[in-house]
Amino acid sequence: MSAISHQTILFLCTGNYYRSRFAEIYFNWHAAQNNLAWRAESRGLALDSANLGHMSRHTIGHLGRLEIPFTQYERLPQDLTVQDLEAAHHVVAVKETEHRPLMTARFPDWLHKVEFWQVHDIDCASPEEALPHLEKEVTRLLGRLSAANK
Repeated sequence: MSAISHQTILFLCTGNYYRSRFAEIYFNWHAAQNNLAWRAESRGLALDSANLGHMSRHTIGHLGRLEIPFTQYERLPQDLTVQDLEAAHHVVAVKETEHRPLMTARFPDWLHKVEFWQVHDIDCASPEEALPHLEKEVTRLLGRLSAANK
């Protein structure tokens, strides 16, 4: 029996601590539930050493409320590399006004590969606003990918 080949989606945010981690875990949970041959990873564009632990308490709390397991994702935030971009079949940066300048500065040749969303960080929206918004965006993406596979 051969293993299922997955395509990779890469979620980007600033610190790879809050939004992109939530998107990665939420996406993978729903892709697995729907037998979608996609797998998400996440990375950051400007990691912040002030972040405590492996993942935001807001991300952990929201995943817990949704009853989505996340212990297998307990790792420190990871910085984006060219190898990550090369391996990805689709790339999403979760807030265009925040991440387009970072992508332009660090990876200008890859801008054409990035889909930009507008999901605010904690400085602009509460987790009670931002995480449900991110859920909707990821759910729409899952729908598009599912429809494209039919």
